[in-house]
Amino acid sequence: MSYRNLDIYKKAFDLFLKTHKASHLLPKYELFELGSQLRRSSDSVITNIVEGYGRSTYKNDYIRFLIYSHASNETINHLEKIIILYPNFSSEFETLKNEYNTLGGKINIYKKWVIENWNKKSQQ
Repeated sequence: MSYRNLDIYKKAFDLFLKTHKASHLLPKYELFELGSQLRRSSDSVITNIVEGYGRSTYKNDYIRFLIYSHASNETINHLEKIIILYPNFSSEFETLKNEYNTLGGKINIYKKWVIENWNKKSQQ
């Protein structure tokens, strides 16, 4: 199994690509401010899933990185600011916000599964 098989990774990667592309709709002066923060937080969601999976031998490390990934969903906050500041792009960014809300729920559900079930077979 690989992190690439995880639904949360697939969704986070897809959203990163969409978010990165959408961030370039912002005015030039915003590309290096809010646009950069948006791209970095979006990337952080995926990166923490990957890094956590790489440490999955240690359950607590894996859980910690899933928590970091969920916390990196600060992307939603950046999207909300963009929606308010740039209403002419609100439909694209509103869609992304809704998808990140869904992803946050999926990360949380997966984290709970890891807490309850990770390596149960090796403990029996």
